[in-house]
Amino acid sequence: MPTAILSVHNKTGLVEFAQGLASLGWTLLASGGTAKLLRDNHIPVTEVADYTKSPEILGGRVKTLHPAIHGGLLARPTDEDHQQLLDLGWDYIDLVAVNLYPFEETIAKPNVTYADAIENIDIGGVTLIRAAAKNHERVTLICDPADYNSVLDEIRAGGISAQTRTKLAIKGFASTAHYDTAIHAYLNK
Repeated sequence: MPTAILSVHNKTGLVEFAQGLASLGWTLLASGGTAKLLRDNHIPVTEVADYTKSPEILGGRVKTLHPAIHGGLLARPTDEDHQQLLDLGWDYIDLVAVNLYPFEETIAKPNVTYADAIENIDIGGVTLIRAAAKNHERVTLICDPADYNSVLDEIRAGGISAQTRTKLAIKGFASTAHYDTAIHAYLNK
């Protein structure tokens, strides 16, 4: 059964997307508020903390930064990599739906404090994007809710194409580059 991890700040379209995945037999992992939203909508979900057997810590600053998550994303489609995951009690993660804390929106607010700006620098989300994009030969990355429907359509039609996974990986790297540029510009001034 394929597995998806969902960890989003912008929850637009997420419920419908998760319902679509669940109806197709996908296992869903989610963190914090994303997991709560899915549970509230009666969508079966496993909390990341339950999957990793490691609680969210530091007031939610560390949720998805765990070898169970990143091993599942970065493992190559080889028997050796897959067996190593299974021996540790984990498995492949096949799809990531993630978007980032609203750094640019935060710093655009009048009288935003430096502390508020710093708290809105996403670490785990950027790491999920980079891991999924790096391993796009096997993993599908969705960092834009506008892509949910087309990805579901491809899954329903038999699977996500290599061309789509590549296009989404490029979009992910563009997203993190833009995000880091905004952070750099803010901190530089």
